[in-house]
Amino acid sequence: MNNVSAISMFFLSGLNEARNYRSTLFFLSFLCYSIIILVNVCVVLTIILNNELHDPMYILLCAFCMNSIYGTAGFYPKFLSDLLSPVHVISYSGCLLQAQVLYSFACSDLSILALMAYDRYLAICRPLEYHSVMSKQRVITLVCLAWLIPFFIIAVSTLLASRLKLCSPYLNRLICLNWSIVMLACFPAETIPNSIIGNITILIYGLHGVVIGWSYLFLIKTCVGSIENRRKFMQTCVPHLISLFTFLVTIFFDVIYIRFETKNLPPTLKHFVSIEFLILPPLMNPLIYGFKLTQIRKKIMSVVTMKMK
Repeated sequence: MNNVSAISMFFLSGLNEARNYRSTLFFLSFLCYSIIILVNVCVVLTIILNNELHDPMYILLCAFCMNSIYGTAGFYPKFLSDLLSPVHVISYSGCLLQAQVLYSFACSDLSILALMAYDRYLAICRPLEYHSVMSKQRVITLVCLAWLIPFFIIAVSTLLASRLKLCSPYLNRLICLNWSIVMLACFPAETIPNSIIGNITILIYGLHGVVIGWSYLFLIKTCVGSIENRRKFMQTCVPHLISLFTFLVTIFFDVIYIRFETKNLPPTLKHFVSIEFLILPPLMNPLIYGFKLTQIRKKIMSVVTMKMK
């Protein structure tokens, strides 16, 4: 990338307000990250090591948890390091890399949630076609696309951000995001391509929401008249809906905050809003699926019971 900016380092100012309780924040953040890694790795290994769980629904869940590990790795190690350091800085290239990881993580999450909704639609509404349409090879291909396409879409935004002439090295953020970098541009006219690509990205992933809504429209219509389908819906669709709702709420507030930043919110609340998509979904999703999906729960409990003996 041809970086025309003279800035080689960014100063992160989001931790200035936390200087008096930094040790407590470090402990809580480390605990949260440890639990996120533990529960997500637990679900991933449970699915990988058990052949009977190599069905489309569980493969998608495995990809979902792996994506959480990828996304949180772009935030927590640097954040924990900042909590132990008196100076909160990040290199220019490191900032772009973090923005790339966090944005691609969020977009991949939505892609996988859309695949999960379509998978449940086929399983409940078109069961006779399910195994032919959602073969193991096809699901793995779709998962790879759900990772690679967002990565390359976000890479375009990152490339455009890297070509801007910046007038300030100060980010009033805990993390680096493309739009935060764009807002530091010296010449607003140069940011027009960034805005166009940003709006196209929002449109693309808004269409993912249409796919999810379409799937659930047919799911609900199918389940209304069947007790068996209602049981399947409660067992497999409710965890997906909770994950979807959690993701959409966190991303909605984050996008609103980034694009239409308000100065009326307390600084602590603003910073929590900016990172909640890295706290709530990665922590809640494996727990929700682990408790709700019977086969996952049984496998994990059998391992725990064996270890205790």
